[in-house]
Formats: sequence, C-alpha cells, structure tokens
Amino acid sequence: MICAAQPEAAEAGARVLMDGGNAVDAAVAAAFTQCVVDPMMAGIAGYGTLQVALPGRGVHTCVDFCARAPAAARPDIWAHLPLNETPDGYAFVVQGNVNEAGYQSIGTPGTLAGLDHALSRYGTWSFADALAPALQHARDGVVVRPHMYQYGALDRARGGMLETRERLALTSTGRAVYLDADGNFKRPGERLHNPDLTATLEHLARAGAADFYRGEIAGRIADDMRAHDGLLTLADLNAYAVSEAAPIWGDYRGWQVAGFPPPAGGLTLIQALHVLDQFDVAALGHNSAAYLELLAQTLKWVTIDKDTLIGDPEFVDVPVARLLSRKHAAEIAARIRARLPAEISRLAPGIAAEPRDTTQVCVIDADGNAATLTHSLGTSSGIITDGLGVLYNGLLSGFDPRPGRAASIGPGKRRTSSQCPLLLFRDGEVQAALGAPGGTAIASALTQTVVNLVDFGMSAFEAVAAPRISVTGNAIDVSNRIPRYVTGALVQEGHAINRSYQSYAFAAPHVVSRMTGALQGGADPQRDGVALGVTAPAVE
Repeated sequence: MICAAQPEAAEAGARVLMDGGNAVDAAVAAAFTQCVVDPMMAGIAGYGTLQVALPGRGVHTCVDFCARAPAAARPDIWAHLPLNETPDGYAFVVQGNVNEAGYQSIGTPGTLAGLDHALSRYGTWSFADALAPALQHARDGVVVRPHMYQYGALDRARGGMLETRERLALTSTGRAVYLDADGNFKRPGERLHNPDLTATLEHLARAGAADFYRGEIAGRIADDMRAHDGLLTLADLNAYAVSEAAPIWGDYRGWQVAGFPPPAGGLTLIQALHVLDQFDVAALGHNSAAYLELLAQTLKWVTIDKDTLIGDPEFVDVPVARLLSRKHAAEIAARIRARLPAEISRLAPGIAAEPRDTTQVCVIDADGNAATLTHSLGTSSGIITDGLGVLYNGLLSGFDPRPGRAASIGPGKRRTSSQCPLLLFRDGEVQAALGAPGGTAIASALTQTVVNLVDFGMSAFEAVAAPRISVTGNAIDVSNRIPRYVTGALVQEGHAINRSYQSYAFAAPHVVSRMTGALQGGADPQRDGVALGVTAPAVE
C-alpha cells in the first residue's frame, strides 16, 4: 500500500509496486512525481528526509538529503538587519526579505541527490525509470488542484514573509507558468505548462542526477547565481553529499518508535510521546478538554527544548540522550501535574497561520519493506533559472540570523526542521509508516496520529482525519470541528484559543498501517491525497 498527498504521486508509486518494485522504488517514483504535480510543496531543488526499513536485507536507516547553507552564508551575514519571526517559529525574516525570497535565500539543494542515493542503494529500479512518471506529467501539464490553489492564492504569509504570488513574480518563468495576466495564481482546473522543466527532466533522465551537481546543469545554475549575487556556488553544488544516520528510538505503550535524528524533528516527537506515556491518555477521552490540555502542555514543553537545544549536530552539541530519557520525560510530566506554565519565546507573538509547506509519501510493500519520505522547498525562494524551469528552495529563512544560537546560520549547516518520517515497530517488524507536511505543526499532528492509533484504536484514516489541535506558540490552535464547549473549558483554565476557519487543519498526516492485522492507509483530507492498496499488476 502507498499513501501520498497527491493522487498522481500515489498512482505512480502503486504502478511501481504492481510492476515488482519495492517500497523504496515506489517512494522515489512518487516523490519525483510530487516535484512536478505539486511544485509549491516540493521540487528537485528542495530537500528532505527518508526513513527506510528493509528487513530482508537487514537495513534500517535514515537518509538525510537536507539542503545546506552555502559556504558564503557566514554567521553574521544578516545580523545587522532588523529581524522578525513568524509566530509559529517556522521562519525568520530580515529586512528586505533577502533570506526568504530571491537569490540569497537558496540553500544547496538535496532532493535530487537524495532520491538518486536512496534508489541506487536500496531500490531496484533505474533512475530514468523512476523519473518516467514525473516526466510524463511534466509533458502533459499539471492541473491546479484545490490544495495547490489554497496555498498559491488564498493562504496569507506569516511574520512579514512574502505572499506566494509575490515570490513567483520574481522571475519571468514564475510569472509565465504560475500567474495569470493580472499577477494572480492560476485558478483550480487550469493547467500549468513548464516546458523548461520538462526539458531539464529529459536531460537528467539521459545524463543522471549527478549532472545537476557536477555537470552541465550545475554550470547553468552557478552562472545564474553568480549573475544575481546569489550565495550558492558551483563549489557548493560539487561538494554536496547525502548522508545516512541510524534512527533514534523511543517507546510508547509497548510500540517501538523509530524517528529521524536531528536536525530533523524525530527527537521532538518522541519526547512528546514519552511525556504522554506518563499519563493514562485513553481514560481522559479523545479530544476531551482534559486530554487537549495535557497534549497542549506537553507540546509546549518539548517545543521549548526544540527552540533552545536542537540544531545541526555537526555544529551544535544536541543532548539527544538526555532529551530522550525517561527521566527528562518524568520531569516534564511533573511540571504538567504541578501546572507550571510553559512559555514559548517568540520575537513576533500572535496568531500562527496554518503552515502547508512540504509533502509526504508512505509505503509498505508485500515483503514488509517500508519507506516514509518527507520533502519540501520550505517556502520557495521564488527563483527559477531561465531555461531550467526548476523552482529553488528558500532554505535560509529557517536559520536564526542571530549568531551563537543552536539554530543560527553558518556555512554548510542544515536548518532545524520539523520533518519527521516515522516508523512504528512491534516484535522487530514494521507496523506503520507515518509522516506529514505542515511546517512546525508536524510534531503536533503526528503526536496525535500516534495517540489516535495506539490509545484510541482508530483506523488509519480515522487517525489522520480526526479533529486536532496544533501548538507551535503559547496559544492552542484548534480545528473548527472541535466543539466550543470543549474549548470553553480550556479558556476557563486560562488557555488562549485560536479557532481555525478550516475543518481539516494543521499539517497533514499520512499513514500506512498494519497495526490491526489488516493493511490500511489514511491520507489527511486537508490535502488532495489518497491511499492505494496494490493487489494486481497494472492494466493500461
């Protein structure tokens, strides 16, 4: 079974499974397709994280293809500029928006290298074959779907960041492909045509992924960056390398939880589960005021740890063992029982917007192999090199421009990320593959998904579709499907509540599970995705 945030991506992966590919082949084909059919959420010039378990080969690894700050991104590069921060802690914005849009906002891309790395080591398909479904969609053009339009036209920017249409208007290709004559994002049902991207993908299918980093395309990227005072250089592209790391582990009511290590978000998620494990959550009742208060306080305390202690471990000493320890979880639980207030520090307190950036694919194949893959452009830079059609990431807004902090910017550094592809195990076997897009809301959403599966016995779809909260600042953001008589009780306890106008809100968990014995999939209705079970060969 495969579950993805776009029907086209799920279908691409399902066809791979039908044709004998394994979970990695399917995930990579789906991810390439996502780069074409959901171009605001992901792209080959983006970055991401992939957790893979191949029991028959004794493989369990985390493939890190996070983007890195270019060598020219010195720690004090923007320290002299006035600074703002989004209320949810997702990004920092300096005067002129230079760190979040335009040529100076781009980090060294990792997605293309990461997908090629995973495929060559753990898949069975060729690079060109895995790219083929994406290439066909690029040739056909891409229909604007509801979620794409929501992001491109309706969502409001946060903390002084630029609107999507403002970023896309920075280049001639962005204006031609994504905007109408009035400068507005194209409407649902219209078709996007990006012939330059098609040509680039055709070239890569022939030349291979390495060309993007050390070949003809790398040279064209470097020339464009140099001509527009970008930080990214040919040397940065040449030096980029995918890395692998062992997963970090937690335990939640007898289920083994394998998370992605820092600078990704697995540590924060496992911390939250360890704290909740100190309480009888099921007895509180799903989405009761008591449960939501416990959940909110838990998420606040682990967010404080994330904001102050977690960064790229190549540059920062992250106390992983202490944060994962049961002792630390018990200390947080004691603070919650004592009703000690948790105060998250933000430069720009206020109502957090509902972040949508990033996308997700989860797969479990017939041999029990599993892959869960999260990838993104962040909020894109808006930059597209003439003739290439590739939208670049806007990585650098994720770094703190103030030197000396865990999340501060620095040459070659990876940003602290909420991406958290997750696997649940029991008796040594993968029982569920989970992940979510949604910026800083990911930890909240996936914590609730695991609790829904384990404590409340929900099916895969019920677990991702149930109303939820999000805690990325001091207020509790709530789905509009959570009744006011519940949130009223929280207000009486002194909690600030922000009610979303949306019924399905706050990140978008996706899951493939066999925790109940039957294989199930669930795609959050907030996105346009689907879960597809595979039982027979593909029929054209």
